[in-house]
Amino acid sequence: MDQRLSLITLGVDDLPRARRFYEDGLGWSPLQAQDDVCFYQLPGLALALFGRQALAEDARRPVDGGFSGVTIAINEPSPADVDRLFAEALAAGATALKPPEPVFWGGYSGYFADPDGHVWEVAHNPGCTIHPDGRTTF
Repeated sequence: MDQRLSLITLGVDDLPRARRFYEDGLGWSPLQAQDDVCFYQLPGLALALFGRQALAEDARRPVDGGFSGVTIAINEPSPADVDRLFAEALAAGATALKPPEPVFWGGYSGYFADPDGHVWEVAHNPGCTIHPDGRTTF
């Protein structure tokens, strides 16, 4: 198997609400949107929003309400950028889970949940490089 990701799909309870969060709140632009799915092109991969029940049916997995142990991360060039993005997410309707703070591995990070409860980390990792095209290498 190739060592790469192509798409991350988030199951959402209310697609119009989720789109407002990502587009109006975070300023993302959809690549393609239909009544039941929306795609955002990211550097090197894409993020899709798809109805939670439809995704559960497609994957043949029940929606049980538990934390899946999966987080999505955005790395920023500095702690100040982490603070800025975290504030933008909260203003857009995210819920703070852990405010940004220095962390044991030498970086700076915080966690928020989007309106559907998906957990996002916003971090500054001094050991990674954020390239001009948005790619992040560790």
